Amino acid sequence: MSTLSANYCAVVENVLNYDKTEFINQVLNLLPRLYVGFLAINVDDIPDSINEGYYAEYVDEARYDEVKQNIGSLIGEDDVYLETFQEDMKYSEHPVAATISESLADIFQPLYNFVGIVVDLGEDEIEGAGKECVEQFARYWSQILCNVMRALNEIKYRE
Repeated sequence: MSTLSANYCAVVENVLNYDKTEFINQVLNLLPRLYVGFLAINVDDIPDSINEGYYAEYVDEARYDEVKQNIGSLIGEDDVYLETFQEDMKYSEHPVAATISESLADIFQPLYNFVGIVVDLGEDEIEGAGKECVEQFARYWSQILCNVMRALNEIKYRE
């Protein structure tokens, strides 16, 4: 999963090197593969003895904001989409908006952190970081991934 994660991070980091259509095609190629790859990893199969500790954050707030802003500037007016799977939507009389830029940055952050750990640390840390990334996928960014794919798919086939 580290190679696929690194590929996603490279595309997102280099967003300004693409035109809008190329970027959307690249991301739509990677997101389903990430979903299937992380879905196939059963966190229960990773031994409890794997070092689960504190891992360095490779994406700070400034980096996150830069990625988000760069994506938003490329996507432009199509950045906002209606989110139907947020908990707040159940209780809201108004639609809940999300942005493609924030969604893709939310996926970028744990993947970039994981890739950074793979590059910098040893075997035990890599497995522990992988376990943490899979747990984050299950708790948080798998739903974001599915939601943003829907928005990107709509842009791709509308144009």
